[in-house]
Amino acid sequence: MNLARASDQLGDVVLRPVRGHHAFEGCVEQLATAIRLGVFPNGSALPTERDLAERMGVSRATLREAIAALRQADMVRTTRGRGGGTVVSYRPQAPVGDGSAGLADRKEQLLDCLTFRRVVEPGACHVAASRGISASDRMLLTTSLAAVDEAVDSAVHRQADSRLHLAIASVTASPMTIRSVTEVQSCLHDMLQAIPVLDVNIEHSSHQHRAIVKAILDGEPTRARRAMEQHCDDTAALLRGLLG
Repeated sequence: MNLARASDQLGDVVLRPVRGHHAFEGCVEQLATAIRLGVFPNGSALPTERDLAERMGVSRATLREAIAALRQADMVRTTRGRGGGTVVSYRPQAPVGDGSAGLADRKEQLLDCLTFRRVVEPGACHVAASRGISASDRMLLTTSLAAVDEAVDSAVHRQADSRLHLAIASVTASPMTIRSVTEVQSCLHDMLQAIPVLDVNIEHSSHQHRAIVKAILDGEPTRARRAMEQHCDDTAALLRGLLG
């Protein structure tokens, strides 16, 4: 499975019907989050308007308005005619190193996100490892893990990291779990962008990722949950220490 196919598979589960009366805003939020987290990486094509509209439960007119907003934000570009479509033009940003001041007014929410993550992501790993892993899910996990290890720079690594966690959530086949992990990863992304990239942490994180994925593929739910708990605890300690 290549990265494009992995993106299609993750897009199938991350994008969901928009709730409430604000369909336009909901579409923008979901698509922008998927792009920022690397579900649809820079240079990849978004699904067709018809496909996206059906996945998100909105009219094609509403979807076109949402895509127009993403174009104005320089996140996508669209070409018309035969062979045309919408392509992601968002380039992931490297962590800024000291962006903690910009997060000050969200401190309580961010700390709560770390607590919630400690509950939901280990649970997702336990469920994923308890299910019979299909060939496509196995390939999604191994492809996503390889993308983290092969990331060429810190910006690409940040997106690949998020994509791996979303891939694990997708294996649960639980829409509520997938939605929760997506929200957690969006919040976590903002925090990790505000601290320096530390080589020692990246090395530890990569080791933990491999242990988590192996436990899921081996069908060891307790080992998978404990490995993710350690991963969540270490990341939370780093963020609490550096963000204050």
